[in-house]
Amino acid sequence: MRLKRKIDKFLIEWKSNKDKLPLIVKGARQIGKTDAITYFAKNNYKYFVEINFALQKEYKTIFDDGFSVDTILHNISLINNDFEFVPGETLIFFDEIQDCINSATSLKAFNLDKRFDVICSGSMIGINYGEIESNSVGNKQDYVMYSMDFEEFLWAKGYSEEQIQRLYDFMINLKPLSSTEYNVMLNNFMDYMILGGMPAIVSKFIENKNFSGILQMQEQILNDYEEDISKYANGLDKARILNAFRKVSVFLGNENKKFQISKISTGARNREYSGVADWLSDAGIVNVSYCMEQCALPLKGNYNPDNYRLYFADTGLLIASLDEEVQDDLRKNKNFNTYKGAIYENIVGDMLVKSGYKLYFYKNVKGTIKMDFFVRNKDSLIPVEVKANDNATVSLNNLIDSNQYKDIKFGIKLCNKNIGFNGKFFTFPYFLTFLLKKFLSEYDMNN
Repeated sequence: MRLKRKIDKFLIEWKSNKDKLPLIVKGARQIGKTDAITYFAKNNYKYFVEINFALQKEYKTIFDDGFSVDTILHNISLINNDFEFVPGETLIFFDEIQDCINSATSLKAFNLDKRFDVICSGSMIGINYGEIESNSVGNKQDYVMYSMDFEEFLWAKGYSEEQIQRLYDFMINLKPLSSTEYNVMLNNFMDYMILGGMPAIVSKFIENKNFSGILQMQEQILNDYEEDISKYANGLDKARILNAFRKVSVFLGNENKKFQISKISTGARNREYSGVADWLSDAGIVNVSYCMEQCALPLKGNYNPDNYRLYFADTGLLIASLDEEVQDDLRKNKNFNTYKGAIYENIVGDMLVKSGYKLYFYKNVKGTIKMDFFVRNKDSLIPVEVKANDNATVSLNNLIDSNQYKDIKFGIKLCNKNIGFNGKFFTFPYFLTFLLKKFLSEYDMNN
């Protein structure tokens, strides 16, 4: 079962661009990068040259004689003379390039040559991305890929573009969904929270129509992440990165959810863990949310880099990392209100990142105002409150009502409640978060 992905459309557009650059597809392992690129290649090129540097280590030497395109192709042909290189009709795919950084260096030569289209990809690619960037600056285009978002999950379930557009029509017109539409989408969303967006896991669930074997697959991915940390964590203490990774779900279970280095292990200090959060983020394993210094625009530069929260980049993996008792409760009873709202926060953060947002939160010194996330439109800072239960929104009201926060004109409340607007903040069910960026760009607050 081949799952439709958003990168499919991007790759078609990339191919049609006469000025296209060699492409690097970045993202965590097992999110479907190789499958998407291979599917695209076989359906859009007459000739396809695929080299995996992790599995086919003999190809690492193809750059030893220099970076001339003809020399590289000659060396590839010496190893496998079945490959054909026809200008204008061939895609060359370098996979797992983190195992052969020279492949990134070659992109300048391929870009200047222009005879062949080139795509690179790799798991944990962010770890070596500084080196890749320095070797190929100005001669590549980047595409960040994630595990499946909720819209892609709905596609996998068989929902059409028209049905998803209907959800947006209700949203933009601030009309409540019917009870049938609401309940069906909420049930789909709860399945998605448990599953996450790893394509192999989604495929298994859809084929089997149950959760059988899902937890084992998720736990294996978590084990694979730990193996990758041990393999690729150059320049940083691997034990410290592993310690931090294993504590992500622990800190999310705390009331303030702040990631506290001093509580990772006895005697741990901030300076010893410098760069760990960035490492995990670059690897595509976590999403980092930074605490804003003040509730004002711009978002970038207005945050404390030492005060942050870490969320799993796939909520299914967060749930898989929890205790067995929590697992049973979630899978049997779908009781997501446990764990101090962390599951809802994690899924909303994940959906915001997959929509193109960076993550920011706020907590004032006295702790009287707390806000889960902030986004923005062209002229407003927008607080986003995530409620595990439909209870009071004290902080949201205070931020909107106070003259102190001049950049805040309205807010958003995400909870298990239908679409609405009370004149100060919009209320949307969690499952519509994937449409939030489009809504904020199109809704006229002066209407």
